Amino acid sequence: MEDFPHNDSPINYDRVMRSQIESLCGGGGAAGKPPDLLLHVCCAPCSSAVIERLAPFFTITLFFYNPNIHPRREYEKRLSVLRAFAPALAAAENTEFPVVEGPYEPEVFYRETGVREEPSLQGEGERGERCRRCCRFRLRAAFGYAKTRGIGAVTTTLSLSPRKDARAINAIGLELEAQCAPVRFLCADFKKRDGYKRSLELSKAYGLYRQTYCGCEYSLGTR
Repeated sequence: MEDFPHNDSPINYDRVMRSQIESLCGGGGAAGKPPDLLLHVCCAPCSSAVIERLAPFFTITLFFYNPNIHPRREYEKRLSVLRAFAPALAAAENTEFPVVEGPYEPEVFYRETGVREEPSLQGEGERGERCRRCCRFRLRAAFGYAKTRGIGAVTTTLSLSPRKDARAINAIGLELEAQCAPVRFLCADFKKRDGYKRSLELSKAYGLYRQTYCGCEYSLGTR
């Protein structure tokens, strides 16, 4: 698999995102309806500030596809928190944020990423090759869902975390965009403009459960 750089790029992906939003939303859509966006969501806390930032511009569907999360009870907890949070935030935004759950198939995650067969990946911290493979795996599913449902754009909450490599995430998204036309990838670095700080504020305001590790069994001991 491609070895994307580990360090954040000097590219200002937040500025790129704002330019893309102007391009995607400039026409106002059919009868002024905001364009559809599929937002891959890793958890409710990360989704909070991202949804708030994107809601003025898009009709957003939340796509919870995270078969990397271990164990299953942790997966179920994160999903239940998102299902409870989405209507509450939707009420505040005077809209709807439907939640779509992708299949929970950990064995597919292990097979597609190959992390069980490569012990060197298992001890990595975040931003490494294991994380890049996991991101690609989940974003590929998001693109597939968007394409079959006629949703024109995809993005992910993953870049909100200071522990994630925005350059790698956006490179993967653009790679998948080229493979999944006409679905577009909305570049982003949601931690910019105090995005992560805002997620902490919203998590506190809504009483959201904040997990202590990224998700997969190998990330349990990396903090």
